[in-house]
Amino acid sequence: MRYEFFIAQRMKLGEASKRGSLSLSIALAGIVLAVVVMIVSITVMTGFRDEITTKIYSLDPHIKISNAVLGIDDNYATINAQEALTSIRGDSALCNRLASIALIADKPAILKTDTDFKGIQFRGVDAGFDWSYLQAHLVAGRVPADTAQNEIVMSKIVADQLRLHVGDKVLTYFIDEKVKVRNVLIVGVYNTNFDTFDGTLLMGNIALIQRINGWGCDTGNFIGVNLRDLDHLHDDAYRTYSTLARGTCDRHTNTLFYVTHTRENNMAFFAWLDMLDMNVVIILVLMMVVSAFTLISALLMIVLERIRMIGLLKALGATNRSVRRVFILLTQKLVLKALVLGNLLGLGLALAQKWLHIVRLDPDAYYMPYVPVSIDWLALLMLNVGIVVISYLTLIGPSLIISTIKPTSTMRFE
Repeated sequence: MRYEFFIAQRMKLGEASKRGSLSLSIALAGIVLAVVVMIVSITVMTGFRDEITTKIYSLDPHIKISNAVLGIDDNYATINAQEALTSIRGDSALCNRLASIALIADKPAILKTDTDFKGIQFRGVDAGFDWSYLQAHLVAGRVPADTAQNEIVMSKIVADQLRLHVGDKVLTYFIDEKVKVRNVLIVGVYNTNFDTFDGTLLMGNIALIQRINGWGCDTGNFIGVNLRDLDHLHDDAYRTYSTLARGTCDRHTNTLFYVTHTRENNMAFFAWLDMLDMNVVIILVLMMVVSAFTLISALLMIVLERIRMIGLLKALGATNRSVRRVFILLTQKLVLKALVLGNLLGLGLALAQKWLHIVRLDPDAYYMPYVPVSIDWLALLMLNVGIVVISYLTLIGPSLIISTIKPTSTMRFE
């Protein structure tokens, strides 16, 4: 063991004077507070990002396959499911990455009750659609049966606006060249607290849309593909496009497919999340700056308390570099103590919010009823290591003051 480490290990913080102890206690409290703020910021922003991205990826297909020839109405912009599925099934590696694949059709509609009406987008899905996310967020009823053409689920927002409940029937008007009316049965009400989806979409069977538009059972507006994991979303979307293009060439058809993924279809939300990440970076930088100034003050206080000791070490032959290292390591003890306390408090607050949901939010503004928390242990480990490294580097410059202290003038210092 180098003697600098031995001396720093044996020394105690703030033992020279009550004033010094108070100053170091204030410095310790400041660093602890900064650590707590950084941990809470990271866990809350990570939780918020995870919650929003989960909603987006669960409510919107990971990969969307549509007709590249966009038409003026939904009767023209259609896709043949069998043609696309034949190409996809020919790529076994791609199929192994798929969790679900469904034919989907959207059509504007108007819901009308005896006292009110509301414009809505009716989304019809086939039997391949993954209902698991909506099923987990049902507040009443169930999801539609695959064989029932007139069953629908609607959001709690729409149900409350029209004063509808599970078991009610509601007239649905589809407007094309002429108005077509269907009487549909509400079998479920869900609430995802994501009004961009909840306030605009009604979910039912695609057979209803196909019958209204005069389509065959393999025709829809687009195909929604969900992946088993999202680590290679862009690459999987490109591979899907390549597979479809190759299938078109092999069969000598004229179909042009257009493939997009969730991040492209929801760029506004992901740009907003990127802005939140920038806010976290700003908070971390500000807290690091505050901690740096606090550490410098603590170092100077420790040096002033032990001027006679510095002179003694130099008189015994210690170099300026060695003495500086002693006091840097001594100040690092303050950092480590602050990290332990800060992590305990920060993680305690994060876990309390995670399990007890103490801080509530307005779902209409924040898309969730409480502040979400997600603990990324790797990110917290990197944060702690970064604090230790940055604090050590921060103290190197201010510790140069030790080089100006001379043994002859400090041995008599009181």
